[in-house]
Amino acid sequence: MAKPLVIVESPAKAKTLGRFLGNKYRVEASFGHIRDLPESAAEVPKEIKEKDWGRLGVDVDQDFKPYYVVPGDKKKQVAHLKGALKEASELLLATDPDREGESISWHLAQVLKPRIPVRRIVFHEITEDAVKEALENPADVNENLVRAQESRRILDRLYGYTLSPVLWKKVQTGLSAGRVQSVAVRLIVEREEERRAFRTAVYWDLEATLKGQGREFIATLVRVGDQRIASGKDFDPQTGELKNAHARLLDEKATNTLVETLRANVPWTVSSVEQKPGVERPAPPFTTSTLTQEASRKLGFATERTMQIAQRLFQGVDSVDGQGGLITYHRTDSTTLSDKALQESARVIRSMFGGEYYDGPRRYQTRVKNAQEAHEAIRPTNFNLTPSQLEGMLDIDEQRLYELIWKRTMASQMVDARVLRTSLEISAKASNGETAVLTASGKAIEFAGFRRAYVEGSDDPAAELEEQEAILPQCQVGDQIHAAADASDNVGHPFKGAGADDAIALLGIEPKRHETSPPARFTEASLIKELERLGIGRPSTYAPTIATIVRRGYVFRQGKALVPSFTAFAVTKLLRDHFGDFVETDFTAEMEEDLDEISRGEREWIEFLRQFYFGTKKHRGLLPAAEKGAEKADYPLLDLGVDSESEETVRVRIGRFGPFVQVGEGGPGRTASLPDDIAPADLSVEKAMELVRAKAEGPRALGVDPATGQNVYVMNGRYGAYVQLGETPEAPAKKKRGEPVEKPKRSSLQGGMTESTVTLEEALKLLSLPRTLGVHPDDNEPIVTNFGRFGPYVKHGDEFRSLESDDDVFAISFDAALALIRAPKQSRRRQAAKTVLKELTKDGLTIKLLSGRYGPYVTDGSLNASLPKTMNPEAITYEQAAELLAARKDAAPRPRRGGFKRRAVMSAAPRARARKAAGA
Repeated sequence: MAKPLVIVESPAKAKTLGRFLGNKYRVEASFGHIRDLPESAAEVPKEIKEKDWGRLGVDVDQDFKPYYVVPGDKKKQVAHLKGALKEASELLLATDPDREGESISWHLAQVLKPRIPVRRIVFHEITEDAVKEALENPADVNENLVRAQESRRILDRLYGYTLSPVLWKKVQTGLSAGRVQSVAVRLIVEREEERRAFRTAVYWDLEATLKGQGREFIATLVRVGDQRIASGKDFDPQTGELKNAHARLLDEKATNTLVETLRANVPWTVSSVEQKPGVERPAPPFTTSTLTQEASRKLGFATERTMQIAQRLFQGVDSVDGQGGLITYHRTDSTTLSDKALQESARVIRSMFGGEYYDGPRRYQTRVKNAQEAHEAIRPTNFNLTPSQLEGMLDIDEQRLYELIWKRTMASQMVDARVLRTSLEISAKASNGETAVLTASGKAIEFAGFRRAYVEGSDDPAAELEEQEAILPQCQVGDQIHAAADASDNVGHPFKGAGADDAIALLGIEPKRHETSPPARFTEASLIKELERLGIGRPSTYAPTIATIVRRGYVFRQGKALVPSFTAFAVTKLLRDHFGDFVETDFTAEMEEDLDEISRGEREWIEFLRQFYFGTKKHRGLLPAAEKGAEKADYPLLDLGVDSESEETVRVRIGRFGPFVQVGEGGPGRTASLPDDIAPADLSVEKAMELVRAKAEGPRALGVDPATGQNVYVMNGRYGAYVQLGETPEAPAKKKRGEPVEKPKRSSLQGGMTESTVTLEEALKLLSLPRTLGVHPDDNEPIVTNFGRFGPYVKHGDEFRSLESDDDVFAISFDAALALIRAPKQSRRRQAAKTVLKELTKDGLTIKLLSGRYGPYVTDGSLNASLPKTMNPEAITYEQAAELLAARKDAAPRPRRGGFKRRAVMSAAPRARARKAAGA
């Protein structure tokens, strides 16, 4: 008996839907898009291969007609769906409720060509009620949304295939340009340029540590006389000069003198007490943007990782049987909650927290303009399903993200927090009869409100600290502050007097040296926030955009920071100089607005593409710009400055094997490769010249290998420092195709080894790898140990197992390695709990020493830092652990490098035909 065929994107979603629909429906998955524009020359249809625009896959002469193809890996599934359609009574297209999902449904209808009724059903949450409602209210595929998505796809194809060849010719083969991607890279590069231009300035102030009513707090000097003390905001970031003539700049000598004077003039006086009641309001429910930002801040998740986890939560997790999807659709601009969600959250808040925490539904304004895509915010589908109830049913990542969403949604409907902010001014006699004024600020939470459930994170650590509760002691104007009986200043001098019984006591005064900080690099969270602020991209584009610029080597990570490569600098310089209007933030944001208008049926899509590609009177088109830019663009040289000794310009160039430094016109002894992980803002002329001189002098010989009689060298290459056995052979003048190139044995430095400290003994141990322990008794295949991308490992055939520490590579026995190989492989998603070796506590703060997969490391709960090989875990102090965490960003791993599939490029259309199509 024929029954309706339901098609969704993924097998996981199909499985969840199948549980609700039972055997009355047949549910199949399309596995994403079933067709697309041709990705390679081999996929281009025969009928258009000889066309000027053939490799582009879009007929730019005939209303931008796209030529879609079914990729080879999708043909089998398409045939399967066609077979299922023959037995169906009705086709229900149930892809995701956005432009991408609408486009997938449209393509399915176009390819499958059903002769039975076709309906589009949409649900924003995968629950039994939502699916039932969707089945009762089927509709047609929304052509406006399809046209908007098709316009975006064609637009991005035109952009990438037209500009990328210019980059191949002028910078480096294999690079790519992208409409949103290139703007994102430009933002990251321009932030790095600001850091390069930044000049550090030093300023001083002082801090007094006080204690009252059992609580310590800090007061900071803000004025002496009628002059405000200079702070970081008073300096010019490019020159480091004080730009505010009214601010008083203290140096070290003046600050120490002031400390002595204030110490001698105790008691001090409370000169002002100001208390202001206030409220703090909860943040709105999550949108795609805010979810990815908060998951980055609080959980350390990359954007792509967050979206993958959210996809699993939306589709339904197998271990949570019968629940369906756990969250609503996760690609949304909306902060709206449905009436049903508002009612359910109210019930749960009253039940869990009490009636005083709920005072009626809260509705938030959303920036989304397209009503057809104004979904709900991201929220739990069942508010009664608390995170604790799902423990053990979800993997660690799913559990943490679900908890974040549940708490944020609940908090968004709870009452405001009531706080009392207190500001104290403390006056003390300074020199020449002047009065020094110190201030302290505090915040007391009088009623927690929404904070019982959730507090939003911040990109600025200082701002996040300000949001924490800090209660100041009760005091009044005129109260005297005496020195505590056992107090002393920072150099151990005792204070005069003994005011231990006073309400507030002075414990010590300390001069504080500060340096101005350059603008912070973008993190994934702050980049998404900026893209959203500028109107660039949409919820579905953030994760793939960031993943693309990292994968293609435009950006690498240092901790959470996104650091641009020199290749990104070169590409941005070329695009900015010759295609500036196409990488302007305003222009890209306008493109998004145009696509939104198309999706609402307010704009004609073909005319939009025509204007973009061929141009108008007001704006040059992409094709004319590319033709002109290809002729005029020069190789983008990046000047670092002039070497003071040779008085020659030092530049960075992008070569076949990556970026390198060139002095003057280059030549032997005047160039050097750059390590992949060096940040452009950190490369000075002096550092560049060190690299050039080091290369000219040749590698450092560590000694002779007694086994072979060959020299052992330590070198530095684009992937970091390594040791090498023997000489590097000169490249032959001519080499036959396919002829192997003899390379000396090499091994990367590990752990705490550096180029300057590695010894011959350590080098020979590294060069002895891989280490063969013996053969597996089942198949006589060798079991070996070595270092890999993810750390030390033991290997047998295609089976890998991670080792606990670097030392295990050289010390693990055959029996232990065999046991590891025979043990089941543990999923990375389901990690075992870490062993706590030690807890280090100071001033109420705790840092834990844990035993991890790659050896011991310290963590404060949000940051992790590995211990150097030279550091004894048993003897580590709190201060040492804090220093390791502070330097974590400088010890970030290098990103995995890899090429990308080079796309075919269209041949430029003949000028006459272009003018005709443009209506000239």
